[in-house]
Amino acid sequence: MDEHDWLAERFEEQRGHLRAVAYRMLGSLSEADDAVQESWLRLSRADTSNVENLGGWLTTVVGRVCLDMLRSRTSRREEPLDTHVPERTVSRMGRVDGREDGSDPEQEALLADSVGLALLVVLETLAPPERLAFVLHDMFAVPFDEIAPIVQRTPDAARQLASRARRRVHGVGGREGADLVPDVDLSRQRDVVDAFLAAARGGDFEALLAVLDPDVVLRSDRAALPAGAPRETRGAAAVARRAVVGGARAAQPALVNSAVGVIVAPRGRLLMVLDFTIRDGKIVAIDAIADPERLRQLDLAMLTD
Repeated sequence: MDEHDWLAERFEEQRGHLRAVAYRMLGSLSEADDAVQESWLRLSRADTSNVENLGGWLTTVVGRVCLDMLRSRTSRREEPLDTHVPERTVSRMGRVDGREDGSDPEQEALLADSVGLALLVVLETLAPPERLAFVLHDMFAVPFDEIAPIVQRTPDAARQLASRARRRVHGVGGREGADLVPDVDLSRQRDVVDAFLAAARGGDFEALLAVLDPDVVLRSDRAALPAGAPRETRGAAAVARRAVVGGARAAQPALVNSAVGVIVAPRGRLLMVLDFTIRDGKIVAIDAIADPERLRQLDLAMLTD
C-alpha cells in the first residue's frame, strides 16, 4: 500500500467523526460534506510525516475549514438579522435527511437529530469562533491548547469563547436549554441503549422507566406505526408501554450515523431503525424510522462487543 492509499484508508476511518463535527459547526449536511471533502484535499497535499495523532489533526483541519465557511456565510448576509436555518436531520451525528426538498409534512415534522434542531438554532446565534470553541471542546472534548491556534487566540481566550457560548446555550429556556447538549460518549450511549433493550425484551416496565426521561418523546414515521398508534407518544410511562408491547426481540444495538442506536432486522432484512437522543444518561427522544427511502440515507454499522 502506497502512502496515498494509506492516508485515504485512515481518512475513511475518520469520515463519520469529521462529518459529525462539521454538521454541528455548520448545521447543513451539504456544507458539512463540502467541509469534509476540503479536509481530505488538505490532507492529501500536506506533509503528515510528523503527525502523531491523525484523528486530532483532521479534527483541527475540519474545524478551520468550518470556521472559514461560517465567516464567509456571515459576510454574505445582506442584513444583520438574516438567520441561516439548520437542516432537519434524523440522527445524532449529522446523518441526515437534509437532502429532501421539505415538501413532505411528515418529514418536516421529524426534528429528530439528537444534536437537536433547537441546539443548532442557538448555535447559529454565536459568533463563529465561539461556536467552534464550544463545539470542539464541549461536544468533542478537544483541548483548548488545540483549539487556540484555530481561532488565533491564547488557550485562556479560547476557554472564554467556549464559556460565553456555553452560557448562551444553557441560558435558553432554563432546564430545556440545559438539555440541549446530548451525550456524545459512545460507551455511555451503549450502556443506556443496552439497558433499554434488555428491559424491553424482558417486559420490565420499571427498568424501562429507569432509563427514560420523564418527558421522553417517541416519534415515528408513517411506515413505523402500528395500526392505530399515534405518530408521537410523550411521557415515560406511555413510551415504556409501547416498548414493552414491541418486545424488541429482533432489535440489536448498532451505530446509526456514528452514534449508538438500534436496528430491527429479522433474518437480516432491515425493517426499522431507532435513533436515540440521550442526555445525562437518560433517553429523552426516540425516533422510529421505517420508511425505505429514509433508511437508505442512514449510515449504519454494527457494534463490536
